[in-house]
Amino acid sequence: MRPIAALVSAAGLLSAALINPASAQQTPLKIGVLSDFSSVYSDIGGMGNVEATKMAIEDFGGQMFGKPIDMVSADVLNKPDVAASIARKWWETEGVDMIIDLPTSATALAVMELSKQYEKVMIVTDAASSDITGKSCSPYTAHWTYDTYANAHTVGSAIVKNGGDTWFFLTADYVFGHSVERDTGDVVKAAGGKVLGSVKHPLNTADFSSFLLQAQASKAKIIGLANGGGDTINAIKQAGEFGIVAGGQNLAAIVMFISDVHSLGLKLAQGLIITEAYYWDLNDRTRAFGKRFLERVKRMPTMNQAATYSATLHYLKAVQAAGTRDTKTVMAKMRELPVRDAFTDNGVLREDGRMVHSMYLFQVKKPEESNSPWDYYKLLAEVPADQAFRPLKDGGCPLVK
Repeated sequence: MRPIAALVSAAGLLSAALINPASAQQTPLKIGVLSDFSSVYSDIGGMGNVEATKMAIEDFGGQMFGKPIDMVSADVLNKPDVAASIARKWWETEGVDMIIDLPTSATALAVMELSKQYEKVMIVTDAASSDITGKSCSPYTAHWTYDTYANAHTVGSAIVKNGGDTWFFLTADYVFGHSVERDTGDVVKAAGGKVLGSVKHPLNTADFSSFLLQAQASKAKIIGLANGGGDTINAIKQAGEFGIVAGGQNLAAIVMFISDVHSLGLKLAQGLIITEAYYWDLNDRTRAFGKRFLERVKRMPTMNQAATYSATLHYLKAVQAAGTRDTKTVMAKMRELPVRDAFTDNGVLREDGRMVHSMYLFQVKKPEESNSPWDYYKLLAEVPADQAFRPLKDGGCPLVK
């Protein structure tokens, strides 16, 4: 494990006088970033999420209850037991108030159990399983960026409507991949398509040849990539080497990020239909944040990194508005306040923990269509929250009455 700790403090733009002195706390507010700094998801979150958290703290003013806001971070190594061990230590002995990020669904679900035990706020900005706000929902967890249901319903529906009605899945063999395959398969079948089969691969796979040969042999029109990060990149690169697209099959990257497109290059990624919750070049608001992030990190933010900024800032606003760090009071205030920031201008946190907002359907540009660095997407559609995310009544969350 490679812990990375930082104390973030800035000249307070918020006067302590704005906070009720009686509610001021004796110890600094502390935020913990549990991320992947060394493996398959480090580009989509990782140090970019740490920097996004710092930016949110700075933009808030750097202080809460008259004391500088602290931040700590650690690498979970994409292992649920490691994530749980760090979270337990942070909540038991290190005074962490809120944990954010969680790079995989397995690590998120493990830490969620501890969040219930310690009654502490947890915000998931990287993990994607729709179970986080479904059967496994928690009163102390918010799910911020996207989920497997939303991505399946935007990308999957669009592809089936355009003739991609037979699918074969390459699936990362853990809860995230299984959720992607399940949710996308449901969309395909509901639209009249067929799932011809699937093959499971380990997380962080270097050689996809045997899996791709099975997908190729299926004759499915669409090979659905139920994976993410480095696994998606490797699968697409090796599919090109196998001539899969040239042979008439197409790839559907159900969970893909601008960092993946950057790593692949437009020559390989061109034409892919993907969904994202944020793109730096959508409007003046997203461009302003993207350019600030680029100056600090030397690359544009992924949707997860923009969402980590958003979730941190929203949490801090809720603590300030509540006048306390008490978890239940802060969570109630987070649901009450609208989410309006660089990530979204129409966000709402539901009682199941799902933060709903618009999603966007993009097509990756051809190399000749790109006019500048990071100019990668053509916007096909904005999908409203009520169409993108699972209806509250359908998730099976026991918190929903």
